[in-house]
Amino acid sequence: MIAIIDYDAGNIKSVEKALEHLGQEVVITRDEDILLSADKVILPGVGAFGDAMEKIRSYGLSEVIQKVTKKGTPFLGICLGLQLLFESSEETPGVRGLGLLEGTIRRIPDKEGLKIPHMGWNSIKIKKGATLFHGLEEEPYVYFVHSYYLSAAHPEDVAATCEYSTQIHASVEKGNIFACQFHPEKSGAVGLKILENFINL
Repeated sequence: MIAIIDYDAGNIKSVEKALEHLGQEVVITRDEDILLSADKVILPGVGAFGDAMEKIRSYGLSEVIQKVTKKGTPFLGICLGLQLLFESSEETPGVRGLGLLEGTIRRIPDKEGLKIPHMGWNSIKIKKGATLFHGLEEEPYVYFVHSYYLSAAHPEDVAATCEYSTQIHASVEKGNIFACQFHPEKSGAVGLKILENFINL
């Protein structure tokens, strides 16, 4: 069973539909016992870093997420869910993230001819051997919607990058923690393969 963490964030339903399409039993929950007993846990989300952290803390989910990840359960952050795994974001200075991984969320720099938010299809460069991208071509296209990007503290955590005004750390993997800045559930066959790789961990 795959549990999707419910903290009133957008985009949960499309993640649920993609997983059901892959034949998975899915539950959307904030119940600690269910999250701790799930085979896999996903933290999706679109929206603002500060608002999301406030909701996660108000529902007591920060401690639950720490327990789930410490237990070794495969854990996937998507879009805002990736950003929340890190320490802080320029979007909401002074608000602490979950701090499960080291790095900072920064605003995508303005650049002539490029729109912010970064919205649409972009190719990503995959690190050789990256688990989530097993079986995919070297530079597949995936779907992004974001104005802030990850600058990870440790290059070895970065599983994929893309270029958009700057180098964006588009995916990370560390132990049982995985995350994508892009939306696999909106990235067609490539995205379904990424989700399938996560399911098969």
